Amino acid sequence: MQTAMRVLLLAALICIVLATAGCAGSTCDRECLQSFMTQYLEALVARKPADVPVSDNMRYTENTFDIKLGEGIWKSSLKMTPYRQDIMDPLWGVVGTHAVLEEGDNTILLLVRLKVVDRRITEIETQVTRMEPGGQFSSPTELKATREAMNVVPPKDKLDSREDAIKIALLYPEGLRVGSFVKADTPFSEDSYRIENGYIMAGEGCMMQPACLNIKTQPIPTLFEITSRVAAVDEELGIVWVRMDFGKNSMGVGPEADKQSLIVWEYFKVYNGKIHAVEAFMLTMPRETPSGWD
Repeated sequence: MQTAMRVLLLAALICIVLATAGCAGSTCDRECLQSFMTQYLEALVARKPADVPVSDNMRYTENTFDIKLGEGIWKSSLKMTPYRQDIMDPLWGVVGTHAVLEEGDNTILLLVRLKVVDRRITEIETQVTRMEPGGQFSSPTELKATREAMNVVPPKDKLDSREDAIKIALLYPEGLRVGSFVKADTPFSEDSYRIENGYIMAGEGCMMQPACLNIKTQPIPTLFEITSRVAAVDEELGIVWVRMDFGKNSMGVGPEADKQSLIVWEYFKVYNGKIHAVEAFMLTMPRETPSGWD
């Protein structure tokens, strides 16, 4: 009896020590993962990298380049806005966000992927897109707040399995590879839309009507060099997060255009066997620039 009591007391003591982590050992559930992202963003805005709980072997990249935590965007004077779309993947220990920040007169489209192991961040992958006033695409209409369509929680009987959701999402880059979502048989819902850097590019309210109204039949380029990597899957919200390098033809045609490629991170809202929404943050980079994480 005394031995059993000691075991119970020891277990209780461990739970007290791990109280802030939820007494779940090294696991990190959705709430836990989201708290890491909140802590990270708050530290970024405060310019206090020491407040980020990182492992000894943590790696940080910004726009594909390895730099030290505290350099790059961390040197900027930033202010958060209400726009923040998170994705939580407890199975892989990954939390990501598409967030909009202010940097003086500039609008920052910030993408962050955190890998959490044993309550420490081991990987930080970021992409920073600056939108300067007066530029060609400097007046986005869809960055004030996140969309309800991306955040709705589908009924459990409508959610696809993790594996099926990934397969469905990857039919999107396959459509780009062959130059037709019809040929790839990419399954879109009737009300599906696509937003790129805050602009509606397909679906209701799109910029190039009428050709852009139907996302499946909309004319698209043939991106035969496209590569893709699944970064996270939110099985509760039905979101698959994919990083793509569009490669040749993504910036038009010609010698100068061939030197550039679009690097695109896209959220795919997937349930009931279809893609219901696509939301992307993108950045132009030199063609064939390695991500460092593939």
